[in-house]
Amino acid sequence: MSDGKVVKVALIGNPNTGKTSLFNRLTGLKQKVGNYPGITVEKKQGFCKLNETVKAEITDLPGTYSINPTSLDETLVLDTLLNEENETFPDVIVVVVDVENIKRNLLLFTQLKDLKIPTILVINMVDQMKRKGINIDVPKFEERLHTKVVLASARKKIGVEELKSAILNYKELDTTPVSKISTKIDKDFFTKLKSALPEFPLYKSWLLITQNQEFDFLTDTQKKLVTKFREDVVCIRRYQHKETIFRYKVINDILKDSFNVDASKATNLRGILDRILTHKIFGYVIFALILLFIFQGIFNWASYPMDIIDGAFADLSAWTKSVMAPGTFTNLIAEGILPGIGGIIIFIPQIAILFTFISILEETGYMSRVVFLMDKIMRKFGMSGKSVIPLISGTACAIPAIMAARNINNWKERLITILVVPFTTCSARLPVYAILIALVIPNKPILGFLNLQGLTMMVMYLIGFTAAIASSMLLHKVLKVESKSFFVIEMPNYKIPSIKNIFYEVVEKTKAFIFGAGKIILALSIVLWFLASNGPAKFKNAEATIKAQTENTSISKEVFQKKVASYKLEHSYIGYMGKTIEPVIAPMGYDWKIGIAIISSFAAREVFVGALATIYNVDSDDGDNATIKQRMAAEINPKTGESMFNFSTGVSLLLFYAFAMQCVGTLAIVKRETNSWKWPILQLVGMGILAYISAAAAYLILS
Repeated sequence: MSDGKVVKVALIGNPNTGKTSLFNRLTGLKQKVGNYPGITVEKKQGFCKLNETVKAEITDLPGTYSINPTSLDETLVLDTLLNEENETFPDVIVVVVDVENIKRNLLLFTQLKDLKIPTILVINMVDQMKRKGINIDVPKFEERLHTKVVLASARKKIGVEELKSAILNYKELDTTPVSKISTKIDKDFFTKLKSALPEFPLYKSWLLITQNQEFDFLTDTQKKLVTKFREDVVCIRRYQHKETIFRYKVINDILKDSFNVDASKATNLRGILDRILTHKIFGYVIFALILLFIFQGIFNWASYPMDIIDGAFADLSAWTKSVMAPGTFTNLIAEGILPGIGGIIIFIPQIAILFTFISILEETGYMSRVVFLMDKIMRKFGMSGKSVIPLISGTACAIPAIMAARNINNWKERLITILVVPFTTCSARLPVYAILIALVIPNKPILGFLNLQGLTMMVMYLIGFTAAIASSMLLHKVLKVESKSFFVIEMPNYKIPSIKNIFYEVVEKTKAFIFGAGKIILALSIVLWFLASNGPAKFKNAEATIKAQTENTSISKEVFQKKVASYKLEHSYIGYMGKTIEPVIAPMGYDWKIGIAIISSFAAREVFVGALATIYNVDSDDGDNATIKQRMAAEINPKTGESMFNFSTGVSLLLFYAFAMQCVGTLAIVKRETNSWKWPILQLVGMGILAYISAAAAYLILS
């Protein structure tokens, strides 16, 4: 029995083996998520009570097909198991395999076993054994694999207590390797390797010389020895190939003795469904219908709770002003902090609904079919089949869409997806598009049944999607990011979704957004409030100035307050920023007022309309869009004497918002997902340059 208080457990397995379900079953809500030091891959950890005095700290490592990494996730698994100084280096490894794909899954197990770390084999989904006609001789299996074998079903809670007992008694486990690769490949080579690095198990030394990466835990002498062995590249590649062949021979021999499948008892429903869902025509039609349903749900179902949240925070801000003494502190809370928090919380319904659907698709096994279906198309643009969901999710909101890119294993494909998702037209752009199209596009029918304004809106969506595809092709050629691209796709069995797993996944993703991007959004919202609510002398003397200007006119108190608010905004710090950038934005056809709206809309794109409403002395909370449009339509450009929002300026603004990164929340989540400010800054600058050139060119051509 373990004599320590905490047993460190590494949970490892191929994708789609039910590893996450088992992790959730063992840990429940006693979980935490955080990035590994220095890299973007998340680690999921949880605690499990083994007895009254001992608990297990379980680290759910990313799914991997072998210990020879081809992606950042798989590299993480290797680093965790080779570096004994790593905080997550395990006392015991729990390898989860799928009972229906046991032959392929055992390749990883035999590799891990050769590291001489105590290892337990969990054969998951055993509740399906009878239906599939599978029989396992467990004692013989344990004898041949030199380990403890646990038959389990995370869904049915079968084998969980037996697994806990095995973890508790991990020191009693046999660490004998399953296969002795040295004698079967090149005995002399491996004898030299063992002599050179005697302090390591032989297979660990083999992994050190076969991986094209630096290992910081090695001494300078060890690094030199490893480098010397790596020089014979052709030999190492040939030996790696021989190793894989030999391991499968060993696995075949073991399975012949202890594993049996009676095909007459198995069903063929999976094959029928696969032929339909991956059909070259019907597969795409079914996927399109599913997406239509998902995004109808995101737009329709999320709107009600989002309206409630929005209204609740507006009421809370008003209530705060009514019960607290007037002053800077009250304004900070009512106009800065509370709206900032509201701007975070309001995204929760969209995030929760989106990830509920994604989790259901993953749990049922359908998501793997989508990836298989779309991979050939998306790879032409530097992405993969897994990029489809984030790209289409971006039509609701770029923030959850970028979070959905975590499913992409290849780092370059994931990075390209993250960088191009903001081009897709999100719901935050809709208020901007709606009012600008209403101002500059005639409301007239086309072909008798199509509306010109509606067609323009559709064109804006197409422009966004085209920009995403074109930029992904460019990034694929320009980005010099090292990554290996192998299309390995698991076709798991179709399963009934686990409500518990879906709940944990949604809670985890929502928490990640609130405590990750949320902190940055809140901080920047407070900064924007400060800039708009403070200014030099003219700002402070606003009431006296307006009073002097209107002393000979009769105006209502409400109109007076609006004039004061407009004057303050013009002479606030953010107002001076607008005046400062006016020469820069003038080529696009904008004045300082539009400049203020653009600066304000960095908090969120939809702020543009509200900012203009304030600037033009219109209460943006009254919901009277016609009045806002009338005021905007009546605004005159003092330099040209024409309407400020004419066709050329309107098209210029539409293109600017189609391409510009006008969303602090998106920048924050890109920073979080890439674990660096480098990529969001490049994204901001690149999209900004494209937006500026497009808008200026449109204004110049159309003027």
